[in-house]
Formats: sequence, C-alpha cells, structure tokens
Amino acid sequence: MARIVITGGAGFLGSHLCDLLLERGDEVVAIDNLSTGDISNIEHLFDHKEFTFSQRDVSDFILVPGDVDAVMHFASPASPIDYLDMPIQTLKVGSLGTHNSLGLAKEKGAKFFLASTSEVYGDPHVHPQTEDYWGNVNPIGPRGVYDEAKRFSEAITMAYHRYHGLDTRIVRIFNTYGPRMRANDGRVVSNFIVQALRGEPLTIYGDGTQTRSFCYVDDEIEGLIALLDSDENDPVNIGNPNEFTVKELADIVIETIGSSSTVEMHPLPTDDPTQRRPDITRAREILDWEPQIQLREGVARTVDYFKTAVAL
Repeated sequence: MARIVITGGAGFLGSHLCDLLLERGDEVVAIDNLSTGDISNIEHLFDHKEFTFSQRDVSDFILVPGDVDAVMHFASPASPIDYLDMPIQTLKVGSLGTHNSLGLAKEKGAKFFLASTSEVYGDPHVHPQTEDYWGNVNPIGPRGVYDEAKRFSEAITMAYHRYHGLDTRIVRIFNTYGPRMRANDGRVVSNFIVQALRGEPLTIYGDGTQTRSFCYVDDEIEGLIALLDSDENDPVNIGNPNEFTVKELADIVIETIGSSSTVEMHPLPTDDPTQRRPDITRAREILDWEPQIQLREGVARTVDYFKTAVAL
C-alpha cells in the first residue's frame, strides 16, 4: 500500500484516479480548491478509511503531515471555458502549484507525477504527435495561459528530476471523456451530449473538419496508473489514437441518443488546433498499454451518465 497525494482530486480525472488507487489498496489524500472540481465526485469516498480530503489552493501552500509515497499533480482548469475565464489562476497553478507540489514530493522523498496535456503541442505541424515534437504554441494567444502553464510545469518537473534527482513522471493527456464531466464545462463531448439530450442544435466551431482523438476515462486512468508504476521519467502520451472529425463526433452523439438535433456552425476560436492525434508507440512499448473502449461505446456510457446524474 502506498500513500498518494492527488491535487485536483475532486476533478473529473482526479476523482476517477482516487477511485482506482483506493480500489487497489492505496491510501489517498485528495486536495482541491473546488474551483472546477466538485465535491459530489468524491463524496462517495468520505467513509473510506484510507481516504482524506482537504479543500485548499495548491498555488498558495501544501502541507501534508506524515509520509507520502507519491504526489500526483492534477490541479488545473482543463477546459477552454474554464481557463479562459480564469487565466491568472491557470498560470498560477501551472507554475506556483507545480512548484509547491514538487516541493512536497522532494520534502517527503516521494515520486512526482505531472498531469500535462496534448495542448503542449499547440496547433501541430507534426501528425500524429510524438513525444519528441516540441509543438507550435502561441504564447500570447488566449489559449496560451493553459498551453504555456503546462509547458512550464513540464520544464520545472524535469529541472527537479535533473538537479534534485527527484523521481518524476510526465503524462501528456489527450482529449478524455466520460462520467463526471460537467454539463457546462465547454468540452466538445459534454457539449454535444447535453445539447442533443435537450434537443438543441449541436454547436460546431469552424467547419467541423478539425480532428480530435477521444479516450474514454476508464482507459485513461489505467494508462495513468501504468505510468505511475513504471520507471519512465520522460513524457508519455496517453490517449486514443483513433482520430475523428468534430462533425463525425456530432453524428455519433445524435445517433446514439436518437436526437432530432441539427448542427450549427460558429466561428472557430483563436488558435484552436486543426488536428490532434497521439502517437502512443511509447505507451505500448513501455507500459504495455493501449485503449480498449472505442468511441461509440464510450459515448453510450457517457450518455447514460448524463441521463441519470446531471440536471439538464
């Protein structure tokens, strides 16, 4: 059994991570300021004897009494609607929050795990994206607050690894979806499902030909745990390599729900990537991991969640 601190533990991915780590016998300390996380994601864990929750902002300070075996830094706004609304907080949690989390890991002699993102690749000129691609990011564009926060967090993580000898992991997470997404979080899967369930037009930005690769949350969490347990210090892509256009996703959602919704085209946001697909060769070779749940099945499971758990 390990004692693991998860920042952003009440968030979409963080809460699923809490579940799986507890299920396998670890002790979990979840930290979240609830700016985008939701207490409902973890309230089912409050009676678990190996789970504790602390509401605080890791950009300010992190104090965790006792031994810690791993620090997993997931705290950050992660959807455009959030980080565009909270640009300073996003930059602070990517810089100060990462620094504080690294400091905790160093103090405790713990492993450090950074949740980075495919957004470090920006609007890529290399396709699919491999971990050795440095990216094409606009540092002063509106999305830059998230992209550059994560790029800085990767840089300081590697600095702690090289200078202090800290045992580190870096995952680059591609589009992930599933239960516990917020209905209003602005991500394309949740947007489409909510709009289709309401019978509203599905909002497509641009002409719908831009591509994404969608990984169901259960697959994503399995990949994260595999990386945590590995000895790999360099960044690893964890995502589903099957690529779909946004228009294809809209059609799948409408078909799955049996909705009468149409689609509505709107202008493409600034610096929105035209294509996104992970090369997961390293994940396959190093972690023996690849996703199992394909898009239609994952969308159906997510629709079931929104029908039963979310007020529409």
